[in-house]
Amino acid sequence: MRMLIILGAVNALISVAAGAFGAHGLEGKLSEHYLEVWETACRYQMYHALGLILLGVLNGVTGTTMFNAAGIVMFIGILLFAGSLFVLSTTGIGILGAITPIGGVMFIASWIMVIVQILKVKM
Repeated sequence: MRMLIILGAVNALISVAAGAFGAHGLEGKLSEHYLEVWETACRYQMYHALGLILLGVLNGVTGTTMFNAAGIVMFIGILLFAGSLFVLSTTGIGILGAITPIGGVMFIASWIMVIVQILKVKM
């Protein structure tokens, strides 16, 4: 429970810091396209940081750790999706765009896992 909440909070912190850096430190250094890519990375990192916090809370509310697997998959999704977009936007290495959809699939899989687990637990 605690670890998911901590991971979520750390990722939220990174998302806010990266967003501020993108808006103030990268403006004029990156093209408009790559600034948008950076913003997409920040936005999805924040969405899923909140998702990790939610999963930690669900662990506590339900008294089970059955949401941990979804949290692990979601965290890997953050690393692959947002991470690849951060690197892509600052380096322009196009092949990194091939990693991003894998992270997106991890996000989708984690939310499916949440749905399945919610259906199993009695609240």
